[in-house]
Amino acid sequence: MEKFQLSVLFKIIGIGSASGLLYHNHLLYIISDSSTYLYEYNTTNEKLNKIALAENPQENIAKKDKPDFEAITKNKEKIVILGSGSTQNRNLTYLYNPENQKTKEKDLTPLYQRIKDQLHFTNEELNIEGLIINDKNLYFFQRGNGAEGKNGIIYAFDDREDSKLTFTAFDLPKINHVPATFTDAILVDDIIYFLASAEDTTSTYLDGEVLGSMIGTINLKTMTLESTLQISDHHKFEGLTLYQKTATGIEFLLCEDKDSEVLESNIYKLVLERNQ
Repeated sequence: MEKFQLSVLFKIIGIGSASGLLYHNHLLYIISDSSTYLYEYNTTNEKLNKIALAENPQENIAKKDKPDFEAITKNKEKIVILGSGSTQNRNLTYLYNPENQKTKEKDLTPLYQRIKDQLHFTNEELNIEGLIINDKNLYFFQRGNGAEGKNGIIYAFDDREDSKLTFTAFDLPKINHVPATFTDAILVDDIIYFLASAEDTTSTYLDGEVLGSMIGTINLKTMTLESTLQISDHHKFEGLTLYQKTATGIEFLLCEDKDSEVLESNIYKLVLERNQ
């Protein structure tokens, strides 16, 4: 991952604070950390559809009340949306089925409490930013931007509520003397591609100065860090999805959270060229 190209592919009006995205069959599903809508953007005709996840859905929800959706992934036919767990009102998950357009809500407080109890996370430290579901295995990407700096992958061996939990810590390179921490991740074959950002704060709640973002790879089988590449010195990229594989490399779509109330989001295309 030595060469890359980063450019704006779409500018979408109607979405603010984009925090995660999923591309499937020319549809781009986007979540916002301050909204209870799931946004469906048709990349062919560039039309935006808003899908209500909760009763009385809202946009630009106040920080203390927002659901803080930070992770989105696909599990078979359903789209899974996850709250960060960084405060009590951020413990919800939603399952959306595009085929029948039905939504199901679930409270993850028991799971998040088990993570805290078994893996010794404080209430202030837990901050889930990404989720990979591979068969029945669950990989939660914990952003270690809290005071204790616990950055890593929380692994559940299956999706049962009493499954054993493990934690693998990852110390990522620093950007301007601040450690980068996970902001999203996806699985491509047996390789985890992740985003990480450096933010000048020791709080999972309060925002700080954004110092840049990187993309990296982790071997799923060995759980070892393989590579990192800084792709920006000012963006806080929080969403990552596979766009397409090409003969010369791989392309992703990215979104950034500008921590703004403006309902406008840029979707970036990141091209990683294969080493020749």
